[in-house]
Formats: sequence, structure tokens, C-alpha cells
Amino acid sequence: MATIKDVAKRANVSTTTVSHVINKTRFVAEETRNAVWAAIKELHYSPSAVARSLKVNHTKSIGLLATSSEAAYFAEIIESVEKSCFQKGYTLILGNAWNDLEKQRAYLSMMAQKRVDGLLVMCSEYPDSVLSMLEEYRHIPMVVMDWGEAKADFTDAVIDNAFQGGYIAGRYLIERGHREIGVIPGPLERNTGAGRLAGFMQAMKEAHISVPENWIVQGDFEPESGYRAMQQILNQQHRPTAVFCGGDIMAMGAICAADEMGLRVPQDISLIGYDNVRNARYFSRR
Repeated sequence: MATIKDVAKRANVSTTTVSHVINKTRFVAEETRNAVWAAIKELHYSPSAVARSLKVNHTKSIGLLATSSEAAYFAEIIESVEKSCFQKGYTLILGNAWNDLEKQRAYLSMMAQKRVDGLLVMCSEYPDSVLSMLEEYRHIPMVVMDWGEAKADFTDAVIDNAFQGGYIAGRYLIERGHREIGVIPGPLERNTGAGRLAGFMQAMKEAHISVPENWIVQGDFEPESGYRAMQQILNQQHRPTAVFCGGDIMAMGAICAADEMGLRVPQDISLIGYDNVRNARYFSRR
């Protein structure tokens, strides 16, 4: 593998001149620049990213820690982050910890050792153990996503307005004439579940609509939970005319349950999801 000394020897210049040409840190005559670049091309020389990072104190790399990326929503975010990094000339280092605290700790340590310029953390849950672990790396610029609310003073956060989203979904169904509406929220210990449910219930309250307790069945954002919750709602003696699902993936399961019970969506029962995941638009049971 060629070194900077090999390039300098081939171009008949000093290693300092080669460095200035590559990093554009000083004026170098055009003839000399051309000779250096010709030598670099001929020798297939690639500057050491590690050595350069030590000199300029940044690595042009971003670490992304996903505590769990099994949901389509997470996959779409990761794809967008990678695209943005590539466009800006950054390398993305991805760690998927699958809700394993020790694995999260190991990935954070590895990313810190690689001297990433910043950390993105997709964390659907935020117990004290996770907060204290993240605080150990507060010296690295950090942005937390999917928490739903700011939980620490040492990070920036991308926060979605779950309450407003749930409210809009509720109003949408009301404005289409529905007065008997069920709901399948996500886990209520998470803001993405509780916030969307609270917004939905506020819309019901303003419209003077009561939602029976047996029409509120909690899911976990997975399709199986939407399927089981919809079965439970539709097995009631009196059924709602519409159901709000707190996530598109749960909505897919709910549609399957309705279909198996001989109900068509939206002809026999209306259903609205949440998240606008890419694959949802192609989902149909008929």
C-alpha cells in the first residue's frame, strides 16, 4: 500500500508539499499540484482517515445507536440519516442494540473510541439506566430521537407532537360522521402511545363523545397486537363504526382481523393508522 512518502518521491517533492496539496492548506504551483495528483493516481494512494482526523480533530463520521430497529418506522429514519450523511461526506456507523443495555453500552464505547463527531440515539424507552449511560458521553454532541419529550439537559432532541397527531386523527373521524369510535393505542408507558391516545381522547371530549372502556385495547406497535386488539373490539356485542390505531403496523393487523370477521375496510368499518410508513400504502386485503 502506497504511503505519502511514496507519493512525494514519485512527484519529486517533499511530504509536506503533498500534504498541502491534498488538504489545500497552502498555495502550491499548478505544475507541482498536477505532479502530486498524478503520483497519487498512479500509486492508488489513499490518505489515512485516522491520521487526518488526529490532525484536524474530526473524523467525518456519525454514530447512530438504535435501541431497537425492528419497526419499519425506525428503518425509514435510518435510511434518511444515511442518505444525509452520504450527501455531506460523512460515514454512518450503525449499532442496533435490540433493547440490550450491555450491547448499547458496548456500541457507545466503540463509537467514542472511533472518535465520532456526533451521536444520534433512537431510544423508544428511557429508564434511568439508559439516561446515566448516555450521560457518560455528554462530551460528544448528541441528538436523541423518538423519546417524545426532552429527558436530559445534555442532549438535543427531535420531538414529535404525539398529542396533536392523536387529536387530528380523532377529529378526522368525527368530521366524517363517526360517533362510535374505538382506539388501539401503543404502549401507554411511552409518549408515542400515551400522547396519541390523550390527543384522541381530547378530540372525543370536545365532541361530547364517550368511548367505552372495552373499545380501548392497548397494543405494542406490532401487527400481532393490532390483530388481537381488533378481534377483542369486534367481539363486543356492540361494535364501533371506526377505529383509530396508534401505528400503521398495528393497523395492518387490525385490518386482517376485520377481514377475517367478514368486515370490509372502509365499507363496513373505518380505520385510521398513524406514522405514514412507506409500505402501508400498498397494503390491501382485497
